[in-house]
Amino acid sequence: MDQFMVKPLFGGDTVGMLTPTNVTLWMAITVLCIAGLFVFGTRGRAIVPSRTQSIAELAYGFVHKMVEDVAGKDALKFFPYIFTLFCFIVFSNMLGLLPKAFTTTSHIAVTGVLALAVFITVTAIGFIKNGASFLSLFWVSSAPLALRPVLAVIEIISYFVRPVSHSIRLAGNMMAGHAVIKVFAAFAPLVLFSAVGVVVTPLSILAITAMYGLEVVVAFIQAYVFTILTCVYLKDALHPHH
Repeated sequence: MDQFMVKPLFGGDTVGMLTPTNVTLWMAITVLCIAGLFVFGTRGRAIVPSRTQSIAELAYGFVHKMVEDVAGKDALKFFPYIFTLFCFIVFSNMLGLLPKAFTTTSHIAVTGVLALAVFITVTAIGFIKNGASFLSLFWVSSAPLALRPVLAVIEIISYFVRPVSHSIRLAGNMMAGHAVIKVFAAFAPLVLFSAVGVVVTPLSILAITAMYGLEVVVAFIQAYVFTILTCVYLKDALHPHH
């Protein structure tokens, strides 16, 4: 699990709140890559787009349609924030697959802040837009009257658990995939030490290749899941009535 260790960039063993670490380095690289794609990749604004411009336009259109379809047209004013979340997560996930890279989204400290920011934002939007009627989100009016108080307690608990599940899902998936690849990689050198390694090593290499391909897919899917759940939570804030 050493690949997930947070280390100071300039030596030492103590990591404080303002200490530059490998996490902050790769978060900065992620931001620079996003800026490079959307600033330099689209500055030509060609009618026939280049490959870089096509990727930028596809990402923009994909998230824009997601927000509109899931949360409604009145949620499009929050599109820049949701699009930023998607780009940051998908780039962090993909960059983490590079050799010697660090997967920032494998740390609950990173995904927890992202999820908590979404939770606070949608809760604030809910109260600002709807006032006290936002609390109707927890009152299932379509259920029998006797069950409504019980369901209200369940709805309140599930609402406050959202940032926990939102963050753990992303961090857990990214950490698990990298850990499995590392386990298979440990079997690759056996060919140098034993006859059994002649069989085990090729199988481990095949397993690593398969897992790496799966991780590329998971990197995108987890960014998509995090983003679409944000849209669902935003829809609840804008339209809280059951």
